Order: sequence, then C-alpha cells, then structure tokens
Amino acid sequence: MFGNRANFEAGLFNEFRRLEQEMDQLFGATPWPSGIRAVERGTYPPINVGSTPDQVDVYLFAAGLDPKSLDISIQQNLLTVAGERKLSTEEGVNYYRKERFDGTFRRVVTLPEDVDPDQVSARYRDGVLHVTIQRRESAKPRQIEVK
Repeated sequence: MFGNRANFEAGLFNEFRRLEQEMDQLFGATPWPSGIRAVERGTYPPINVGSTPDQVDVYLFAAGLDPKSLDISIQQNLLTVAGERKLSTEEGVNYYRKERFDGTFRRVVTLPEDVDPDQVSARYRDGVLHVTIQRRESAKPRQIEVK
C-alpha cells in the first residue's frame, strides 16, 4: 500500500518538475530562486569581485570542480570562466529537491578598462577559484614629490 503511494508521489513531483522546466523554456527562468539559499539559474558559480589600486580579484565559489577542466579567458576586458561540474547521483533515487548545481556553466565578468590582460593568474583551492588581474602600470596611482 505504501509503495504505491511513494511511486505516485514521486511521479507527481517529477511531473511538476517537468512542467516547471517547460515553463522556464517558454517564459525564461523564473525571477525568484527555488529556495532561501538557492541562487537564480544562470548565476552559478556565485562570484565576488573586488579591486585594489594594483589589481582586480575575482572569486568564484565552485566546490567539486576539476581545475583542469576550467576554461578561463580575457578578451576586450571581459573575463570568461566556463566549465562543468559533474555530481554523482544514485540510480533509482527520485529527488524532490536538488539544489546543488551540476552541468556546464559560463560566467562573464566585465573588468575595468585599466587591467592588463597579460598579467593574469588563477588558483583553485578549497572550492574557490581566485583569478587575479593586475592593473597596467600607467594606470596605477603615482606619488608626485613636490620640490
């Protein structure tokens, strides 16, 4: 008796998810996240961008990536980070909610005009990708001595 109910509920949740995906394709992604701690679709991985007079720092929070699979490039002051996160799932399990992102992603960040595309470094540690872009020497503040 309970087995049939569980199958019915799993089918019902799967049907709701299918309908949600069809509506997303028809109208675009929903303007609200699917949970309190979830982020909107298309915003994975979450990003922090900060700067100092010497550099711009971009942090992408993406645990579970293979750093060798990341594609990082700069073109015309646009930093592009693309990759794929693969998560293992158990076969035969029906998920009622799945908030961990898996699949391909691509994030583009507009950088200030004074960055030097030849002075870029990237490091992946503890699930955080840290990209550092140095500013051009000519754009850095200079102290001028008055005589």
